[in-house]
Amino acid sequence: MMTLLHLVSAVALLVWGTHIVRTGVLRVYGARLRRLLGGRLNRPLAFAAGTGVTALVQSSNATALLASGFVADRLMPLATALAILLGADLGTAVMARVLTLDLSWLWPLLVIVGVPLFLSRKQSRAGQLGRVAIGLGLILLALELIIDAMAPITEARGVQVLFQSLTGDLMLDAVVGALFAMLTWSSLAAVLLTATLAAAGVLPLPVALALVVGANVGSGLLALMNTSLHNAAGRRVTLGNLLFKLLGLALVLPAVPWLADWLTTLPFDDQDRVIGFHVVYNGARCLLLLPFTGVMARFTTRLMPDSGSDGDAPRPRHLDPAALDRPRLALANATREVLRMGDTVEAMLDAILEALRDERPGPARDLGRQDDELDALYTGIKLYLARVSREQLHDTDQHRWSQVMEMSINLEQAGDQIEHMMEKVRDRKTARRRAFSDSGLRELIDLHGQLHDNLRLGLSVFLDGDPESARQLLIEKDRFRDRQRQLSHAHLERLHRRVVQSIETSSLHLELIGDMKRLNSLFCAVAFSTLEFEEPDGPAFSSPSRRNRP
Repeated sequence: MMTLLHLVSAVALLVWGTHIVRTGVLRVYGARLRRLLGGRLNRPLAFAAGTGVTALVQSSNATALLASGFVADRLMPLATALAILLGADLGTAVMARVLTLDLSWLWPLLVIVGVPLFLSRKQSRAGQLGRVAIGLGLILLALELIIDAMAPITEARGVQVLFQSLTGDLMLDAVVGALFAMLTWSSLAAVLLTATLAAAGVLPLPVALALVVGANVGSGLLALMNTSLHNAAGRRVTLGNLLFKLLGLALVLPAVPWLADWLTTLPFDDQDRVIGFHVVYNGARCLLLLPFTGVMARFTTRLMPDSGSDGDAPRPRHLDPAALDRPRLALANATREVLRMGDTVEAMLDAILEALRDERPGPARDLGRQDDELDALYTGIKLYLARVSREQLHDTDQHRWSQVMEMSINLEQAGDQIEHMMEKVRDRKTARRRAFSDSGLRELIDLHGQLHDNLRLGLSVFLDGDPESARQLLIEKDRFRDRQRQLSHAHLERLHRRVVQSIETSSLHLELIGDMKRLNSLFCAVAFSTLEFEEPDGPAFSSPSRRNRP
């Protein structure tokens, strides 16, 4: 029982080690890796990029998520993403070869260096590299523990019978390998464990080879599951990758017995034979299939066409990847998309005004669609700006980059706020057949008009960066705040006079005024960044609004 417990804990340590390495590398180099994968790549370069990135993060699933995300946002062609994932399979195989070398002397050094580095500087780059060192050390230690734990297990008659039962059906062996890769959430961990068990004499060589082939398919299934929430374009990436893996399985599985017999003639132990097969199989399969990524892209598009919602889904129009080499042009493209977000927010504000005036149900479905459009545009802008090389930007462009990002965030948050306001109006006014008092409705409409004007002025300031307009926007922000206070007091005065309609809608009225104040702060925030850059010693720093900046 203790022996089995030691084996299970060693396997868990192996999986945990791969997770630590992956998270550490992504935290340090995640942005650079995304820019590398998201750049303009031909098929050979995409294949090489996938191999290198996966060797670093030790997870083909992480690479698959990055590539499918780019395709889902229309930032990368499907064929390029498929080439990246073929390279990712080779990267996993290469790391399996490295980690099964005789590195028993290395893991103590990695842990000794990594632990104090990580504990003393957790949030720094050096601390995260210490995390990576700890993870590599744990992987090497886990492999040694698995070998030690398997020694007494191999002598048990029941275990021998259990593994011998796998030798009758290679397809069953492949299915077991796929399931094991999915249970451990890592094909790398599954392959390393399979090679270790083969070296311990627990697994016959043909079974080990079939398990390795199955583990590759398991990683493809994992990637497909992880992208299940993407749109059809994103899911095609992992579907094509899985089909490539299944094609490789169909080609090599019938030849496994012959390959096993041939490998036994080579002067290596079973662990080296399994790992060598894994590297050669993935290398040959990926290089053979690389020219067919375009064919697979067209095939998966037919298998998984855009649904009606996907085809009608809003997406960025101006984020041209070809402009990324010219940062100023890329910033101009992102600016155009932010202005589209502003138009959508303006339309949502108009819908709120109609709901305030009308006792019929408001257009909640249309408002939800518009908020989804804002989310899609914001995501596209964010990913696009992340691919712009900030090292090539001058101070003015650096400021513009930050301003575009900030404005897109504020507009996305404004859309969420407006949607919540509509829900309040529908649930607590329209559905209950209540109405605002005449005075209260006029006040809300008046405040809404000021909010609408400030949105337009904010977009104008964002577009042209005029300091005079920015100062005017700050003045309007103060006026809006003063007007909001006046209306709150006026509403309380009506409550004092016991106006029935004001009593029925009191909490809704005050909450809507507060929501408009928050929206106004989001719309006016661009004035601060404009004035801070244009005149850092100017009067913007003495403005009353400066002290109330959101």
